Amino acid sequence: MRYRRSLPQLNGRVLLTDGGMETTLIFLDGIELPCFATFPLLENDDGRAALRRYFEPYLAVARRLGTGFVLEANTWRANPAWGPQLGYSRAALAEANRRSVRFCEEIRAREEADGRPFVISAPVGPPGDAYDAEHHATPDEAEAFHSWQIGVLAGTAADLVTGMTIPDAAEAIGIVRAATAAGMPVAVSFTVETDGRLPSGQPLAEAVEEVDRETAGAAAYFMVNCAHPTHFLPAFEKPGPWHRVMGVRANASTKSHAELDASDELDAGDPDELAREYLAIAERLPHLTVLGGCCGTDHRHVARVADAWFGSPG
Repeated sequence: MRYRRSLPQLNGRVLLTDGGMETTLIFLDGIELPCFATFPLLENDDGRAALRRYFEPYLAVARRLGTGFVLEANTWRANPAWGPQLGYSRAALAEANRRSVRFCEEIRAREEADGRPFVISAPVGPPGDAYDAEHHATPDEAEAFHSWQIGVLAGTAADLVTGMTIPDAAEAIGIVRAATAAGMPVAVSFTVETDGRLPSGQPLAEAVEEVDRETAGAAAYFMVNCAHPTHFLPAFEKPGPWHRVMGVRANASTKSHAELDASDELDAGDPDELAREYLAIAERLPHLTVLGGCCGTDHRHVARVADAWFGSPG
C-alpha cells in the first residue's frame, strides 16, 4: 500500500516510530558506526540481522497497541557528502539508498494490517555536523546538494522524504524545494539547542514560518528531533505556527549537543519522565501524530510514551 497522496499522519492518525537507532547500536549493541552511518549495515547478513533485532521491540509495541508506524529508512547519512568518506561511489551510494528503502518494504509487508498503516520515510541529513552553527548553506546550495539523493529516493517505495536534524531554515528550504521538484512529499524535523533555538540561533517558530513562506507551505508537516522536551517546551508556550508541528522525536538526556558529543557513556534519562513530558507537549501541540525518540532512547522509552498517550497500563 502506498501513501504518497494521503499520508495517514496528516489525517489525525497517531503513528509510532523508533528511537535513537545510532546510540542504541553503538552503546547497547556494541556496533561501530563510522560517520554515525547505519546504511552500510544493510550490506551483510550480520548487519541486517542487527537492524531486524533493533526494530522488533518497537514493532511489538505497535502490535500490542494496534497502531501504525513510520519506518525510517537508513538514508540519513547516505548522501554525497558522507558517502565518499565511507568509500562509496555515486553508483554504490544510489544503491545503498534503494537498499535501505527495500529493507523497510520487507518490514511493512510483514507488519501492515487493516487500521495499522506503515509509512516509509526516507530521512535526509545535512552535509556536515548538524550542530555546527558555523555551517550556513544558502537555500539554493542546499537544494542543489539534496536534489541528487532525493531524486534517487523518488524512484523507490518511500512515501516521503524527511529532513532530519536540520540546523537552520536555509537547509530546510533547500530540502523542501528539492523534494517538491522530485514529486515527493516532505517533512522537516528541526533540532534545537537547550535554549529552544536552532543551532543557527533562530527561534523555532520563526524557522517554521520562514520555510513555509519561502516554499509556499509545501512541506507536509514539521517535527522536532534530537533535543530534550525541556529544551523546546517553553517555545510552544508562546504563539507560533504550532499546528504545523506534527511530530516529536526527543532525546532521553537533558544534556546539550556539545555535552552529548563529548560523552563516552549513554545517558538514557528516565523513560517514565519522558512519557510525562510528551503528554505536556500534547497539551501545546494538539495536532501531534508522529511519536518517537532520538539520541539515548530505545524501545522502552517509546513504549512508555505510547502507553501514556493511549492510556494503556503497559
